Amino acid sequence: MFSPELKKGSMELLILSMLDQAERHGYEIGKLIETRSRGLLEFRISTLYSVLYRMEDNGWIRGRWVEKEGQRSRCYYRLTAAGRKVLKAQHENWREFVGIINELIGPSHA
Repeated sequence: MFSPELKKGSMELLILSMLDQAERHGYEIGKLIETRSRGLLEFRISTLYSVLYRMEDNGWIRGRWVEKEGQRSRCYYRLTAAGRKVLKAQHENWREFVGIINELIGPSHA
């Protein structure tokens, strides 16, 4: 439904937002985004993990492997202090961007 460019441009913000609430593994993050968007936003797992790895390399998140009996090992990610700063900045930037877009395409301009 949404263009790949729009989804790509919001992926970091969405992931950081999901991790602001709790430590989560990658598959859970993807499913949570899909559920909360009522199925309108879905990300391929390979795309999601490549972003998670990049965010970890940037120091925004930190992963830790957890083994549970009878289950496969999973990497649970959490925000770092740097990640919280990035989340705040991206959130503010997104609000400003959406506000300007709404002004430009408001009812009188449609």
